[in-house]
Amino acid sequence: MTRTALITHADCLNHVTPDGHPEKVARLEHVLHALEPLNLRQVSAPLAAEDDILRVHPESYLAQLRRNSPTGQLYQIDADTWMSPGTLNAAFRAAGAVMRGVDMVLAGEVTNAFAAIRPPGHHAERDTAMGFCLFGNAALGAKHALEHHGLSRVAVVDFDVHHGNGTQEILWDEPRALFITSQQMPLWPGSGKVDETGAYDNILNLPLASGSGSSQMRKAWRDQAFPRLRSFRPELIIISAGFDAHTDDPLAGLNWKTDDFAWLTGELCNLAAELCGGRIVSTLEGGYDLNALSAATRAHVDELIKAAT
Repeated sequence: MTRTALITHADCLNHVTPDGHPEKVARLEHVLHALEPLNLRQVSAPLAAEDDILRVHPESYLAQLRRNSPTGQLYQIDADTWMSPGTLNAAFRAAGAVMRGVDMVLAGEVTNAFAAIRPPGHHAERDTAMGFCLFGNAALGAKHALEHHGLSRVAVVDFDVHHGNGTQEILWDEPRALFITSQQMPLWPGSGKVDETGAYDNILNLPLASGSGSSQMRKAWRDQAFPRLRSFRPELIIISAGFDAHTDDPLAGLNWKTDDFAWLTGELCNLAAELCGGRIVSTLEGGYDLNALSAATRAHVDELIKAAT
């Protein structure tokens, strides 16, 4: 039986955004089509329990989302972030997918897991939806591993082209979590400077200049990120897998190729094998050119499968 799980749910296709919006239903459709030929253990994403969401987000925030959840027309939260009648359910599935992946990996049912979900999560702060995101999916997974499963050290790594400001805010004062993230700078949302290091020196930001590509990215991760992971010795690695650093992506200006995502994933899998029995849970974040997104996601999951065999 395959040792890599694909966790998803059709409800994530019911999160509808306005025509022309980059975070659209077709993103997940293309990802699932790209992964269809692979030998993956198919798992239905559960709805996250409210108590799990409340580990990160306050009751007042959840109540506000419920009040704003539309029954007909779309509801606009901010310039980028929208809700349709199916959005809140999709967000609960997205968070639930990551936590189900954590459960499966820590129980030894699979070696690693990929949550093919939307809406994404890494921009959602404790009480603020933004950047297409409602719930902090990766941060929720980390808190679930720490609080529910009793782990002592969890690492979250993020290679989305935009800084994971929400994950950083949520994990800022969590000494049991290490957050490592590379991002284009300057770029929205504007956070992610090197001096943002967390309350316990538990955050490592790797800003990358617009126009930079493979060599700059690989050097930053090889020289800074991988040594920090080794010294932290996580019991689980959670990946915020955004694919919008691809050179073809329309929303940013990094020049990563598909092979770069494969390389970075392979290196993270090698570190996971060395440090935590290969235990990785990855969750989909950005990526807005459909062909680049499909190819890079396929390369990412191919590496997870290789590492699990």
